[in-house]
Amino acid sequence: MMKRFLVLLALAVSGVVYAQNDASDGWVLSTDDANGRYVGAPVANGRIGILPWREPFSVNHVILNHVFDADGPEGISRMLRGINPFGLEMRIDGEKVAMQNISGWRQTLDMREASHNTSFEVPGKAEVSYSIYALRNMPYSGLVTVRVKALDDIFLQMDNVVSVPDEYREPGHRVYRTNIDGMPLDIHRTEALSLYREQKVSASSAFIYATATASLAEGGNVLVSRVKKGDTVEFALAGTVCSGRDFLDPYNESDRQITYIVKEGVGKVLEGHRSLWNEMWQGDIVIEGDDKAQKDVRFALYNLYSYCREGSRLSISPMGLSSQGYNGHIFWDTEIWMYPPMLFLNRGIAESMIDYRTDRLGAARHRADNYGYEGAMFPWESDDAGQEACPLFAPTGAFEHHITADIAIAAWNFYCMTRDREWLKKEGWPLLKAAAEFWTSRVHRNDDGSYSILNVVAADEYAEGVDDNSFTNGAAIKALTAATKAAAVCGEKAPAIWKEIACNIRILEFEDGVTREYDGYDGGIIKQADANLLAYPLGIVTDPQEIRKDLEYYIGRIDDNAPAMSHSVFCVQYARLGDGERAYELFKRCYEPNSKPPFGVITETPFSDNPYFATGAGGMLQAVINGFCGLEITDKGVVQLPAALPPHWKSVTVKGVGPDRKTYVNSHK
Repeated sequence: MMKRFLVLLALAVSGVVYAQNDASDGWVLSTDDANGRYVGAPVANGRIGILPWREPFSVNHVILNHVFDADGPEGISRMLRGINPFGLEMRIDGEKVAMQNISGWRQTLDMREASHNTSFEVPGKAEVSYSIYALRNMPYSGLVTVRVKALDDIFLQMDNVVSVPDEYREPGHRVYRTNIDGMPLDIHRTEALSLYREQKVSASSAFIYATATASLAEGGNVLVSRVKKGDTVEFALAGTVCSGRDFLDPYNESDRQITYIVKEGVGKVLEGHRSLWNEMWQGDIVIEGDDKAQKDVRFALYNLYSYCREGSRLSISPMGLSSQGYNGHIFWDTEIWMYPPMLFLNRGIAESMIDYRTDRLGAARHRADNYGYEGAMFPWESDDAGQEACPLFAPTGAFEHHITADIAIAAWNFYCMTRDREWLKKEGWPLLKAAAEFWTSRVHRNDDGSYSILNVVAADEYAEGVDDNSFTNGAAIKALTAATKAAAVCGEKAPAIWKEIACNIRILEFEDGVTREYDGYDGGIIKQADANLLAYPLGIVTDPQEIRKDLEYYIGRIDDNAPAMSHSVFCVQYARLGDGERAYELFKRCYEPNSKPPFGVITETPFSDNPYFATGAGGMLQAVINGFCGLEITDKGVVQLPAALPPHWKSVTVKGVGPDRKTYVNSHK
């Protein structure tokens, strides 16, 4: 469903600044291929994600972080697309501007200031450029700034196309007319209820312009003007999307935020947006000697920064805020893949991600009780309530239990990085204690005094209903050990059984010493790295010869259609083993086959088209931070281990690490 609001403009917006960064400086991704394959790159601010597309002024959709409906009358939770107030259509002299009647089309994504920029020419009529922002300083709002230079006398018309996705019912519309500083202002609001759980969503929008030199046409809500040859006009469209999840009154709130943007002015609002992005880029990665790797790595970091925000107490789903992939649920992808780079580079985002779990500890306790266990049993696919939202066709929801250990490890690592005892006592210790209690009730004691964990889905999800999975057992060891350490820091007494279990959980091996993925594993194809995770990130297998043997055994057994993360952990391990050339080969394999034109958006597998795969971005960043730069979180904080660089890299620098915002460098000497 679409509602159109017509505005004819020839007005200037003060303070609008367009991207000036050069595409060669490592900050700008660009394309001028108007007809090639196109996978869009989102702009997001941790609350909303906006996906611009190829066609002039088009926005594919808006994603609302942690705002859930169901995917059917009796369906599971699914993150909602928002009502989209950011759509625009341009007409010049009555003709709609479209791909078939423009030339010189070009798009850039400026990662430094988080703007998506498009320019083109309407031959003989006008030069047009526009930028789309998901405002970092106003997390429910976005801006589209537009600049038009007339090449002849033209009649310019802009149409704000507000679209309501098919997951809503009963959309309504109203216009709020006011006057701000002598400028007439019409705020257009569209509101609707989601289909099944009646989530309230409201989207408001308004055009912002510098002067009120236009007149209302008959019928209202229309401003008209003509633009003379050689003149330039600038204006902006402000849009806000609010929901009942975050506001008691989302309807009026969406209007209020538009009024605020208009009153503040476009220039000041964008200044605040850029300032916050500049602050986030204090945590950055600089690669000298490989311009392509520099852009690819920074793009991965840009996406993770875009999908979460300090203070939100929310986390990142596998597709971030680029799409509804995996229904917006939270998996182990967060704690094992995306969270570690954020923990190194942005404490605020990392704290929000772990606070997401501590806030849902009660739901995890309830789930453990429902299945006959003690402590807390976190869901494999968490929705906003922290309950299991995995589709019934997948056994992972009932049996992929390593996630409870993954979360506990993440909580302990947050303390190790920050040394924040108050956080540990208040937030971390209750979670770690509950996780240890779960594993104490979950393990099976064998006759020889060892412990097994039976009937699980492995990290290698092709392995269903297996016993003594190497990663599950290893993660449980780390979680129990972390809980014991946390107890000591907090002045608590850890039950002796935690240490006993941790010291005696079985890690199986083949006769030649290679780690065996699970009891009965016979060397078949696996979905993703599992046994290799014992070396990194778990740090349980430490002998270089054993690590190398495990790598050589399992690398060739990864499915070609597997998720992107496996090769990133292989890269980390080869870099730490001193083999920079092999590490670089695996670094490229961890994302390049999945990279889609024109911006290098990565998908989950080489054959899928479900961007942006934020999990893979997390793996790629670990390959650089923990692999090539050798950084490691220990009980005493960050240490830098010896690591080999790719032969052609001169250096890698990781900036803004930890509470003291330290800089670490690894270079060829």
